[in-house]
Amino acid sequence: MSCNVAKKKPFVTPKAYKPEPTITVYIADKNKVENMKIEDYILGVVAGEVKNYWPQQVLEAQAIIARTFTLKKMAGGKTVHGTDASTDPKEFQAYNPSNINENIRKAVRATRGEVIMYNNKYINAYFHSYSGGRTATAKEGLNFTKEPTPYLTVVKDYPTIEKSVLNWSNTFSKDEIKNALKTLGYNVSDVRSIKIVKKGPSGRAEVFKIDDTLIGGPELRLALNPDKFRSTLITDIKTTNNGFIISGKGWGHGVGMSQWGANTMAKRGFSAEDIIKYYFRGVTVKKLWK
Repeated sequence: MSCNVAKKKPFVTPKAYKPEPTITVYIADKNKVENMKIEDYILGVVAGEVKNYWPQQVLEAQAIIARTFTLKKMAGGKTVHGTDASTDPKEFQAYNPSNINENIRKAVRATRGEVIMYNNKYINAYFHSYSGGRTATAKEGLNFTKEPTPYLTVVKDYPTIEKSVLNWSNTFSKDEIKNALKTLGYNVSDVRSIKIVKKGPSGRAEVFKIDDTLIGGPELRLALNPDKFRSTLITDIKTTNNGFIISGKGWGHGVGMSQWGANTMAKRGFSAEDIIKYYFRGVTVKKLWK
């Protein structure tokens, strides 16, 4: 069954499919389109989004999330390339088939056809590296307000000893901040102060005030480089002669499944479905094809 979202939009409402759908995928590094079974595409996504030697339950949870994310995205229409999916992470999810191993194949097989639903609709299956101790709502972590997401609540995350995702502190020059503001449509001649003026339910910075300019936390993080401005769960902002030292906890937007938290859950004996239902409250996992 080849899906044609533009004409039929077959994935808008979750239902059983027989056989497994075949989809069109834009292969970004080759600049070409390929037809592939959706489960083959999911193999490459899981391999691109999580370490292939992690506990099986984490790989299975990531597979279910990847499948849900894909179908939810496809339900909204074609990509800019006219395909159902894409290997460009700016459009879809990371995709790295060279990292596929038997662990990932086993996880995708074990969860074949499984998706996450809330009130019989695909959820927004967000995930991130580590929350810093508590996850975020979609509004505070991503400024997502397009539709209600009652399943994305603030939950206490499971701890990790991975130092790279626990705490961070980086220096941002005034020029970096001015350039970031410029990309957001604000022209400022100088940056004298940065303050948090609104926090969300998890304590994340929802709104910053840079001098007299109000900027959304998620927007500022992306504009300033999310690999450097790792989260909006800020613990300190210090002023220096040439800029600011910003410190915080966690890595990522903090919404949905925490990968390092899931890693700890798996090591403590929780199943993939346990992990999913912990980070996405009130959801069900449904099998759409065998």
